[in-house]
Amino acid sequence: MISLSYINLFFNTVKNKYCWRTNIVVKKSPYNFFVMGLEGPDIKGGFEIRRGNMELNQEQKERYNRHIILPEVGLEGQEKLLEGKVLLVGLGGLGSSAGLYLAAAGIGTVGVVDGDCVSLCNLQRQVIHETRDIGSPKVESARKRMLSVNPGININVYREMLTVENAVSLIKDYDFIIDATDNFSSKFLIADACHFSKKPYSHAGIFKNEGQLMTVIPGETACYRCVFHKPPPVGFVASSSDTGILGFLPGVIGTLQAAEAVKYLLDIGELLTDCLMVYNVIKTSFRRVPVKQNKDCPLCSESPSIVDLKENHA
Repeated sequence: MISLSYINLFFNTVKNKYCWRTNIVVKKSPYNFFVMGLEGPDIKGGFEIRRGNMELNQEQKERYNRHIILPEVGLEGQEKLLEGKVLLVGLGGLGSSAGLYLAAAGIGTVGVVDGDCVSLCNLQRQVIHETRDIGSPKVESARKRMLSVNPGININVYREMLTVENAVSLIKDYDFIIDATDNFSSKFLIADACHFSKKPYSHAGIFKNEGQLMTVIPGETACYRCVFHKPPPVGFVASSSDTGILGFLPGVIGTLQAAEAVKYLLDIGELLTDCLMVYNVIKTSFRRVPVKQNKDCPLCSESPSIVDLKENHA
């Protein structure tokens, strides 16, 4: 049964593009409506039914005012965000900025996954945590900070690392996944789990002065393994603890990941699919590297060699 928020009736006018001549048509609109239109020789009309029972209160209308007045968002779009569910895997530099902006945007349910605790060296870039949080689980620190930004959302906490055993169960209830992890094993696991579960996701990574990101819609666009077939040998790529990192670099990339999630939920704009966006913080330059679906991809090709989840080690 569909729970109705409202029904709009209209006659003697063409409501929108979902009205067809001498026929009844049911379509799904970008804002999660079911619209039925009827147009004949003497009558034009129809009705639309809003699915769900979300209705913004006055405080929410004021909080999200700058969203609502945008034609790309509006009331209906903000309602979609409040009904949306995003899983954020990793609460380091990338996840910090992504988490804060997901909360501020009004994503109704955000899941946060991380098994680490806050340490002093994190605070130079992981802005979701504070000095008083040192020693605390990152998921609890992030939950507290995100709710201080926006107490009207739900935060689901998973104090654990993503593994082959829990990956599918963790992502299954979410609309969009953000890979904000800092190791290749987790990145390949997220890519594989999202592929098998048909979950869209944003990949991002940081190395020295550059950050990169791409968005993947499984079954429709190039996937992570179309670009990176397998993890590099252990120790082949140095970590930020060895090379250093400017703290605001992951902040920029993580914010763009949050933007990808919002655009996906709203079905607006152009997602970073079939390309790798590379940002150089020293040169202040962005460049897009086109990416095509690889016919020999071990994951998403017609004859994949990867057919189930497994540990990803070189």
